[in-house]
Amino acid sequence: MDAIRKIKKQLKKNIIVLYMKGSPEHPSCGFSARAVQALSSCTSNFFYVDILKDTDIRLALPKYSKWPTFPQLWIKERLIGGCDIMLELLNNGELLNLIQNCQNNTQLDKSQS
Repeated sequence: MDAIRKIKKQLKKNIIVLYMKGSPEHPSCGFSARAVQALSSCTSNFFYVDILKDTDIRLALPKYSKWPTFPQLWIKERLIGGCDIMLELLNNGELLNLIQNCQNNTQLDKSQS
């Protein structure tokens, strides 16, 4: 499977995806550590991809997203941004709202099917 198809599949399958260096338990850079902290303060229900272990995704995602750096937060197949944007959204309450809204909408979608 080529990297772009793999990325699209990950984004379609998971509501919240964090592409990061390392894992939530062992981030490999300060930006990824802060991104995990911000996201974890809103939810523990997210999927992550360690881009250091997947060279194809590490090379393809910046081209696909048109965002050159990591980490990258995606919610409902939409790029939200990197660490600085996540912290800004956390501080003004928008990150929690985004996550609650997408989780509430998903619960509604599941109950209607």
